Amino acid sequence: MTRSDQKPDALVADETFHPDPRRWRALSVALVVGFMGVLDLSIVAVALPAVKEDLGASPAEAQWVISGYALTFGLALVPAGRLGDAFGRRRLFLLGLAGFTLGSAAAGAAPTAGLLIAARLAQGLAAGFLGPQNTGLIQQLFRGGERGRAFGLYGATLALSSTVGPLVGGLILALAAGPGGWRWIFYVNVVIGAVAFVLALRLLPRGGSGNPGYLDGIGAVLLGAGALALLFPLVQAESGGLVRLWWLFPVAIAVFAAFAAWERRVARTGRQPVFDPRLVTETRGFVAGLAVGTTYFIGFGGIWVMFAIFFQTGLGYSPLQSGLAVMPFAIGSASAAVVAGRLVERYGRGVTVLGLGTSMLGLSATGVVLGLVPPEQAGWAAGPALLLAGTGSGCVVSPNITLTLGNVPVGLAGAAGGGLQSAQRFGTAIGTAVLPGLFYVVLGATDGDFSLALMAGLAVSVFFAGLALVIGVVDWRLDRRQEAARHPEVGT
Repeated sequence: MTRSDQKPDALVADETFHPDPRRWRALSVALVVGFMGVLDLSIVAVALPAVKEDLGASPAEAQWVISGYALTFGLALVPAGRLGDAFGRRRLFLLGLAGFTLGSAAAGAAPTAGLLIAARLAQGLAAGFLGPQNTGLIQQLFRGGERGRAFGLYGATLALSSTVGPLVGGLILALAAGPGGWRWIFYVNVVIGAVAFVLALRLLPRGGSGNPGYLDGIGAVLLGAGALALLFPLVQAESGGLVRLWWLFPVAIAVFAAFAAWERRVARTGRQPVFDPRLVTETRGFVAGLAVGTTYFIGFGGIWVMFAIFFQTGLGYSPLQSGLAVMPFAIGSASAAVVAGRLVERYGRGVTVLGLGTSMLGLSATGVVLGLVPPEQAGWAAGPALLLAGTGSGCVVSPNITLTLGNVPVGLAGAAGGGLQSAQRFGTAIGTAVLPGLFYVVLGATDGDFSLALMAGLAVSVFFAGLALVIGVVDWRLDRRQEAARHPEVGT
């Protein structure tokens, strides 16, 4: 028996499976809610000038409207996944959706910047509760080829929601022009969230015994402390947090080491930790998927901020025009994700390898085009290259989710999904701090050359995509060796 065929007794899932006839409708509700949660990471950026003017927010307060959401979102993911596994994903999904909807209503009605930040913190925490339940529900509801297609739709949703935020925000601001129009960015969530809550009550499967047994409180505290120490300097990057708070990075490393040691100790006693270390040591594809996802999101985490600065500040585009300029990436990414989700079962890691190479080519071409064409032609000229980069991206995110979680037992699906999404959020936070920072450094050193600054930032994105490609190729070759070992007659 090969390593990929081995499963410890504690990780063996119930093989009895009866498909839920409402599973695709339940998935549609989960996807809509997942779209809202990820969209709110970026949609608010285009409304910050209006928020600052309306509420008199300082630059630091305006930054926290975005970064506070990302911070609590990332902190909640892994513990929420474990709670979903223990108490039932439907229950945690409904709890998170109710919190997200109420947080959106509070953000839309906030009379001061401080209350808006508080509402965004609560909203992000609720969104963090929702994320792992989505992947856990897919693991619970689907098997075989259907699971690949479901993850393909989920990956397409993530790809689309992470790239169309500026466009959707610009459209809402254009429709709700005037004082307080920015509030509709949050009020839209209230309407959609209320409808989704009613549908989720009817369609989501009941699960979880309501008897969680041992809850790893110490592990949850250690994980939260480590994530906070890592993320806090990153979300404060624009106000000098990387310089002032650098000492939190070694603290994060020490706390994560303590967390890993504690989780191994809990697992040895036969109790269920927050994050089961056997997911790393004994689940084929999980570590490689975490590495590919984290590295990829470092490279792509900051490019939307750079594009927004380039088009709006450098070329004078409106928020809506800026969103339309990068729309080809979103179209390519969402379209490819659906197809790639169906191909991954047959071609495995090779799909992500192809996607990463295509993304590198598309991003490189985008940098060259935007560095050469006249400003008035930039938006149209970059379209084909962005479409190519987006197509490659769609072949990375969705298949990587499937490959990372494909061998995870259903009973640990929430914790595993939370771990993967946490890694992606950490990568996004690092990329959002590093890439725009480099952009501004080059901009200052070149006396305001926006094209050169963007090319430098995209070069870093290509580098991290290349690093993810190396990891993917190594994992792909390992898969092929193991497949050859299982079926030696194929090569004879």
